[in-house]
Amino acid sequence: MKKHSRFNTLLLHFKEYSSLYLFIVVLFIMGVIFGAIVVNSMNFSQKHDLFIYVERFFGQVANGELASSKDIFFQSFFQKLTFVLLMWVLGISIIGLPVILILLFLKGVVVGFTVGFIVNQLSWKGFLLSFASIFPQNTIAIPVYIIVTALAVAFSMKMIRQLFAKRITEPFFQSFLRYSILMGILLVVLGVSSFVEAFLSPMMMKAVINIL
Repeated sequence: MKKHSRFNTLLLHFKEYSSLYLFIVVLFIMGVIFGAIVVNSMNFSQKHDLFIYVERFFGQVANGELASSKDIFFQSFFQKLTFVLLMWVLGISIIGLPVILILLFLKGVVVGFTVGFIVNQLSWKGFLLSFASIFPQNTIAIPVYIIVTALAVAFSMKMIRQLFAKRITEPFFQSFLRYSILMGILLVVLGVSSFVEAFLSPMMMKAVINIL
């Protein structure tokens, strides 16, 4: 019964904020497209210099010269922790609303640029390498980033409405606690993404590189 109630609450949340989620997804996709456009705007020298770095990285993967999986996990998780904490703070700061959206857009730019550059330089081989190195962890991370952004925006908008309307529909501490708990749960899910990035992705990359 409890699980059913939680599922209904989740459905109501997505239904209530469906327009917000749609906007955030579109914003992220725009970031991905912009990142791919940036790749095409680079000159030959810039692409060449960056490709040398990428080639060296894949060479290290093939030779097993990457940092330990444990180090990769902690580095990845720290980056995700920083992102979630920043979003959490911006969500309760009211004035941080535009910054929240900019940060998500930049996440999209990074994904679009990374995939776009590898595919641009290596064609179908680049697609396979992108699939092995970027896709596994991001199938978890990207939906979580979108939900984190939506929660931060929704909480910020709720605070703004209460501030200007002078109408409190729910005690602040109660909504703040729920907001914080949800962010904590999403951070744990991002920990799974970091685990995939540290332990699964390097193996997939090595397998693809050896095939190519």
